[in-house]
Amino acid sequence: MDLPKYNGNIHPDEWVNDIQKYLKLKNNNYSINDYLEIAKTLVDTNISLPTEIDTIEKLRNALKEDISFTVFKSTNKRKLQLLKYIPESKGGDTSKFISNFLKLCYNAEINDIEEQRNYLYKSLPMNNYFSSEFYKKMKDVNSVNELIKEFEDIIVKESNLIKDESIVALKHIATGKYLSSFENLHYRTGSKFQLIFAGSPAVPDPNSLWKIKFGKELATYNNTSIKLQHIKSSNKFLGIYYGGYKGYYGYYKSPSNNYTEVSCNSTNHISNSSKYWNDNWKFNDSKLESRQGYLKSNDIINISVKKLYDDRGDYTPNGPVEFLRSHDIKFTIGNDTFQEVVCHNERLGGNDEWCIELIKQHIWTIDTK
Repeated sequence: MDLPKYNGNIHPDEWVNDIQKYLKLKNNNYSINDYLEIAKTLVDTNISLPTEIDTIEKLRNALKEDISFTVFKSTNKRKLQLLKYIPESKGGDTSKFISNFLKLCYNAEINDIEEQRNYLYKSLPMNNYFSSEFYKKMKDVNSVNELIKEFEDIIVKESNLIKDESIVALKHIATGKYLSSFENLHYRTGSKFQLIFAGSPAVPDPNSLWKIKFGKELATYNNTSIKLQHIKSSNKFLGIYYGGYKGYYGYYKSPSNNYTEVSCNSTNHISNSSKYWNDNWKFNDSKLESRQGYLKSNDIINISVKKLYDDRGDYTPNGPVEFLRSHDIKFTIGNDTFQEVVCHNERLGGNDEWCIELIKQHIWTIDTK
């Protein structure tokens, strides 16, 4: 290893410390004057030093007073202004980002916590989550360690948010089974659309994976409508259907009881008017109806859908709301038995609770222009 030279592209404190450490490792017999004389010879000739420098501290101060250090600090401030945090889901590295951020603050001699906080905020992607969470968590931060700790907490929570078009699974809390569908396996009664059931205990399988869609980056409680697209069935969605058959009109009934049938289909495959198909669902916290904030992995929720047509087939935008439920009731198709999933308008209970699990977070491209 060669002795590091000083040319204005390193902080003077760091350079002096490196010189001292290096010389101590090479020869413990060096005196303080030896350190000073060797260090002075390593200063670039473009940097003029006063002749009266006779201590390491005076050398350090002289380097800080030189115009090269002013340029060095300004350069690092500009780098801070351009610094952008890239989430790990998009290929970023949080550890390297924090290391780079702290290094730039050190080089620019930015020690004020408020100023550091502002630079960190400006590096974040411009969306509602980062904006609201940052100011909420950072308002009482008083040290750089607290700043980084709270930043890491924000990043961890962001990695668990359910984003538009993410892949999710819905686990039925009471039975531990996942909301599922089989491609091309249909009900034998009711709508005869692709069946829905609760299956795949322990871990989700390909039949229990859904793409969640809501048309904006993040889903907020109480005001977000979602669609659940079955992965294996590509263009088919979870929904309920109002139809007619042999003089009967209304929402089809589930195979084993009088609840509303839940099926999986595409409006392109519905022979009757697609307007009677409803695949827009709402969600809310199963314990706290007025919950605010964003939907995230492992939230326990109730999922509901609105019946938009009455018994006469008239459109009723303020029609009754029904909730997604599973229970121990089974139905059979051929030799296979399935745990039923339905919609109902009864009192909510444990059978109506679903845990949403994030399988793969969709990568959103944020326009910063």
